[in-house]
Amino acid sequence: MAAGALALAGCADKWDRPALGVDAPDRWRDESGAKAAWPSPDWWRGFKSAELSLLIETAERENQDIGAALARIEQADAQSRIAGAPLIPLVSASADAQAERVSGSRRTVGLLQAQLNASYELDFWGKNRANLRSAEASAAAARFAKEVVALGVVTSVANTYFALMASQEQLLIARNNVASAKTILDAIQGRVDAGTATALDRAQQRSVLDQEKARIPEIEQNIRLNETALALLLGRPPVRLSVKGGRMTGLAVPKVSPGIPSEVLLRRPDMRQVEAELAATDSDVTAARAAFLPSFDLTAAGGVASTALRSLFASQSLVYALAAGVTQPLLDPTLPGELDLAKGRYRENLFAYRRAAVQSFVDVENALVSVRKTTEQERLQRSAVDSAREAYDIAREQLKGGAIDITTVLTAQQSLFSAQDILVEVRLARFQAIVSLFEALGGGWAPYGSPLVSKAG
Repeated sequence: MAAGALALAGCADKWDRPALGVDAPDRWRDESGAKAAWPSPDWWRGFKSAELSLLIETAERENQDIGAALARIEQADAQSRIAGAPLIPLVSASADAQAERVSGSRRTVGLLQAQLNASYELDFWGKNRANLRSAEASAAAARFAKEVVALGVVTSVANTYFALMASQEQLLIARNNVASAKTILDAIQGRVDAGTATALDRAQQRSVLDQEKARIPEIEQNIRLNETALALLLGRPPVRLSVKGGRMTGLAVPKVSPGIPSEVLLRRPDMRQVEAELAATDSDVTAARAAFLPSFDLTAAGGVASTALRSLFASQSLVYALAAGVTQPLLDPTLPGELDLAKGRYRENLFAYRRAAVQSFVDVENALVSVRKTTEQERLQRSAVDSAREAYDIAREQLKGGAIDITTVLTAQQSLFSAQDILVEVRLARFQAIVSLFEALGGGWAPYGSPLVSKAG
């Protein structure tokens, strides 16, 4: 039996773990060649918006999802302490007093006892240590999960704030367009009065004016919706939130450039989370294998017993007991299933780790191309707005002199209105692409310690 136990012990300490199998490229497809510039812990300050920084700092303190994630860390730490308890002897104390009267006698017989008990399971095969490692890895995963939640909240605040600013710009543009369309309508009315324009010309321009007016309620609604979304992220009722906003042109553009792809695996908290979860299930497999092996228990009890209080602590009143036991599972049909279950969970987490790694590479690649393309698109769209404004100004002046037809004026006017709205949308997409790049790189989270899972198979 001893020889068999030793043979099984060798199997319990190791098992053929599948290799991580992550193919980390040595460069990014859309890399600009710039020197690596990882995000700082307060990367959002790079936009140079004091209001945005205040909103994000408030969300980090008061967001309910972050608060729930912190509570989950407390639970994971408690589970870790519970898992470590079997590595410490269990000690208890008891005291007892009894009194009996012997039948047919007036004499009362008393018995006083005080006892200290201790029990301990020798962790000969490492099962209890494996359970502790699993719980500690789960606690680490809970911390990484909190960082994932916090990063999501921060990026949501930034994206929502930028969307609010974009809506404010569109509202300003719409109101200016209404005033401009009203000016053109007055000019056309003058030509109608002079007999050089028709009622159809006037009706077409009035349609343009009405369309611009109709856009304003929808834009105002978007502003309110973005404000309420920010209030939710900050964990407060919308009535208690006041956001000034402003123009996106007043924002700075922070610089960020990724390093080599493999570094992203260490910088993203979601990657560290799945790595910790993989480490936890790895320890679960070790514990499940150790459950097949004998367990060794030591127990000790010591105390005093006496029929008189005055002699309770005398040497002759001392009592003690020592015992050692061994338990070998012979027929427990649950053990093979628990081992297979632990292995299956490990493999599931392994695939989750591989997918998260590929997803991190995809996120960075998508963000890099989005930043580059939206920057280029914004530059081209600004030129389109400048050209449309020049054409509109010329058409408006010629309309005043009666040297142009109404159709040309309408075309130039609608081209300018459309180009201005598109520019705001493109600018918003650019800032949100920058935020996405910060998020893809793990935000301002800095890795610490060494990887929880060995890269060897």
